[in-house]
Amino acid sequence: MQDDKQNIRVSVEGKLAILTFCRPEKRNAINDRTLDELRSFFSNPPEGVRCVIMHGEGGHFSAGLDLSEAVHRESVDVFKHSRSWHAVMEMMQFGGLPIVAAMQGAVMGGGLEIAAATHVRIAEPSVKFQLPEGKRGIYVGGGATARISRIIGPDRMTEMMLTGRIYSGEEGQRIGLAHYCVGEGEALAKARELAENIASNSTLINNMVIQGISRINDMSRADGLYTESLTAALTQTGPDAREGLNAFLEKRQPNFS
Repeated sequence: MQDDKQNIRVSVEGKLAILTFCRPEKRNAINDRTLDELRSFFSNPPEGVRCVIMHGEGGHFSAGLDLSEAVHRESVDVFKHSRSWHAVMEMMQFGGLPIVAAMQGAVMGGGLEIAAATHVRIAEPSVKFQLPEGKRGIYVGGGATARISRIIGPDRMTEMMLTGRIYSGEEGQRIGLAHYCVGEGEALAKARELAENIASNSTLINNMVIQGISRINDMSRADGLYTESLTAALTQTGPDAREGLNAFLEKRQPNFS
């Protein structure tokens, strides 16, 4: 009998969407179905949603790739599978919708690659950041080389993969894997607070921040400065900018439509 239970539960609360990995028996390991559900959500997010919260059920964010599906893949299949991860992670990072990750327990391998594609990361004391692929005779394939190495540096990522080193939530904050550390059981509440704050921003500026900063970082200095000027010109001449500036002058909170 086919199991119709979804691997990701989606709930919408006003301007927020909460995505919950719900494979607790597998520590929320990511199989092909989970990846398809991520693709489905981020390719067509619910109308009116302005920020997303991601977290895991059962005490873990995600222990990474479900290796039970990876054992028998041929080289060409591994290549295609890796590229499908890349496409979904790009959709998450550059889709224009801010994502806040509330992390606890395992944030390992593919789970850490997913977290690295989010924009704000909150860690509880139970968090264990790890890239264990090297100890299993395999290489990362979900974008870690392009994202995690830029967060913590290629030298530190090399050491993580060679040794299988585990970073705690507090250690992860020090090296950039988390932006906030909170008490046990507090990550989701903190994520809601931050997501509501982010959702009150102009959708245009959220999109430009998400798109612009990372892409400018890939450019030469001259091209980056030119792109910054174009982005500033685009954002500072529309209705959102007028509302924001008028709200400042009138000493009130802006109301972005």
